[in-house]
Amino acid sequence: MRITRVHHDDPRMDGLLAGLLEEYTERYGARGAADELARYPVTEFAAPHGRVVLAELDGEVVAGGALRPYEEGRAAMPDTAEFKRIWTSHRHRRRGLARRVMAALEGAARDLDYTRVRLFTGPSQPEAIALYDRLGYRRLERHEVAEWPYVEAIGFARDLSV
Repeated sequence: MRITRVHHDDPRMDGLLAGLLEEYTERYGARGAADELARYPVTEFAAPHGRVVLAELDGEVVAGGALRPYEEGRAAMPDTAEFKRIWTSHRHRRRGLARRVMAALEGAARDLDYTRVRLFTGPSQPEAIALYDRLGYRRLERHEVAEWPYVEAIGFARDLSV
């Protein structure tokens, strides 16, 4: 298993996006999947403030995630990254890949001078919710976020400076 940091335009992103599309379609339907992928195009994860992490096994992308500035232009919260597109292939779950991807994303965020992370997931992703709880991410209260990405979103935060 190889974990690498890549730029948003790396051709291997196709493997991550295809896996996400399949996963989101299964959980949220075709329309929900298309809406989510369109909401955050890959350019959101471009350098110098964004990055993508991929896990590859025998040349196949089997897990990954991305980070971007939490707010456009980093103006309001310049020290906060948002993690998105965190995914593990259903064929490779229960092997610790998600933990390794999260650790790599946290390392990339620190390298980009972020000290805090926020992320959001949906109620149809109980495995993700359990993962973030296990990793020590704190659940966000409704009043802590000015604009939630969608009504059912479950938000998490973590301080990277500790």
